[in-house]
Amino acid sequence: MNWLEFENKALERGYRNICGVDEAGRGPLAGPVCAAAVILPEGRVIEGVNDSKKLSEKKREALFDVIKEQSKAYSIAFATVEEIEELNILNATMLAMKRAVEGLGVPADYAMIDGNRLPKLDIDCECIIKGDSRSMSVACASILAKVSRDRLLYEYAKEYPQYHFDKHKGYGTKLHREALLEYGPCPYHRMSFLKKILK
Repeated sequence: MNWLEFENKALERGYRNICGVDEAGRGPLAGPVCAAAVILPEGRVIEGVNDSKKLSEKKREALFDVIKEQSKAYSIAFATVEEIEELNILNATMLAMKRAVEGLGVPADYAMIDGNRLPKLDIDCECIIKGDSRSMSVACASILAKVSRDRLLYEYAKEYPQYHFDKHKGYGTKLHREALLEYGPCPYHRMSFLKKILK
């Protein structure tokens, strides 16, 4: 497994500040969508990093600070529930990704985007399907995005304990659906995602 295959190809083409970009939170019924962008020093592989979905929460939390410390630059950005409702989840995700790339302290000259859609960026970029398990930079971005969003949902759980956001992070689990049916939605819920549940 060559974690730097995509980074090295971009380096060979003359790019220097190559960022990996990924998102977390497209599927949940509540909360914003989060995106992160990470530029790693040339040749850097961070031990233990993998697609955030393949790591335990404890491992993601431990790697969060390591990635921030070892990256050349990183940025974390959100698109709000209101933006998701107004733009739809795909366009809101692209907006969060654009914000993450544009928020980097070191301007990126190339972006590797996880998935099959590109946000509107002013730099060269490419899509990488399953990029979070193929590119070190994208995998690092996936961890930053996932941990940042999860931490936010823990805060929501303190505010609205009846929904158990700390347990499901806003995803449509049985526990979450039952709470919705009992208490109705709160301001953090994506109303367009609830139509099938709250008939």
